[in-house]
Amino acid sequence: MKTTQALTDKFAIGLSMLCATHCLVLPVLLTMLPSLVTLQLQNEALHTWMLLAVIPTSIYALNMGCKQHQRYNLFAWGLLGLSLMVTAVFFAHDILGETGEKILTLLGAILVASAHLRNFKRCQNNKNCAH
Repeated sequence: MKTTQALTDKFAIGLSMLCATHCLVLPVLLTMLPSLVTLQLQNEALHTWMLLAVIPTSIYALNMGCKQHQRYNLFAWGLLGLSLMVTAVFFAHDILGETGEKILTLLGAILVASAHLRNFKRCQNNKNCAH
């Protein structure tokens, strides 16, 4: 498996989990620690910046892995997850409200992370992937 592909898979998994953690834990932290409100972590720009990191990393890592192990359904799952995350950031709040936005974000992050995890495992177990 190529080192950069493995690293970007791991990085993308971490970013997806960061998105999910941000979505689930931040509201609790903001209620428990009022001083965190000043950090503007709920700002919509943060979601956009996170997507700008997640999208190219995910596409690169999934594409490189799928070229090696020929399981393009993992790429499709990753793209579906990314699409849900983009939809959540740009459209869901106005249409589905805050809860709908969080649900779409979580579903997207779970799909992206699981696609990367399966991509990483496939490359580890595939003889065609360069180690």
